[in-house]
Amino acid sequence: MADVKTAAAKSSQAGTPKNSSNFMINLIIVVACITLAELVFHFLFGQASNFSDAEKHKPSNFMGTMYSGGWVVPILMGTTLTLISFVVERAMTVVKAKGKIAGGEFVRKVQYHLANKNLDAALAECDKQAGSVGNVMRAGLVKYREMTTNHDMDTDQKVLSIQKEIEEATALELPMLEKNLVFLSTIASVATLLGLFGTVLGMIRSFSAMATAGAPDAAALASGISEALINTALGIGTSFLAIVCYNFFTTLIDGVTYSIDESGFTLTQSFATNYK
Repeated sequence: MADVKTAAAKSSQAGTPKNSSNFMINLIIVVACITLAELVFHFLFGQASNFSDAEKHKPSNFMGTMYSGGWVVPILMGTTLTLISFVVERAMTVVKAKGKIAGGEFVRKVQYHLANKNLDAALAECDKQAGSVGNVMRAGLVKYREMTTNHDMDTDQKVLSIQKEIEEATALELPMLEKNLVFLSTIASVATLLGLFGTVLGMIRSFSAMATAGAPDAAALASGISEALINTALGIGTSFLAIVCYNFFTTLIDGVTYSIDESGFTLTQSFATNYK
């Protein structure tokens, strides 16, 4: 029992620096995206050539219109860049996790080799698959081979041992698949709220201009409404993209998880059948 606690403590201590490192990397990505958005907003969109007057009240092109959206716009732009960064990162991770061979085809090949009691060929298939399903299956096959030479346990105990090994391997794979998805789900909600916040600020500016002018000021009113609509469009667009990407990756991960569960079931049933 003491050894188990010591091992758990070591595992926890070993995981802490890695988690801290991941947090710092993610924080750097977020800060870099917001900084880049601020630079683009002020030095590209804010150029005098994008406006027809020196006071930058009358935009002459799309970039000038974006600049007239106010200080919430670069935050929304940074949010969009952050979303794109994590979409690319998740895409690379999920594609790698899917492996080089489809889950169903891979399981059928391993099933065939196990039926012929050819463990070496089954392990070779895991190397060819080179994904999360292959990694879990390999861990199970190693324990499978160990159980074939174990004469101290009955069949049910051996099957449980194989199943436990598969569950432990799965517990190591799934967090890597789901990591950073929280950014996509958070952005899906936050972007809409930021857009609404910018919209409210634009409407406040519009009505303030009308109240202080004494007479309706069409230019000030149009500027405030423009600010409101730009923020709304950016917020809704970013949120839409985040929701689509989140659901897309969740679907892919569910497919990988199903293949992992199928491979584990195949392994335990094969052992129970071949080594009664």
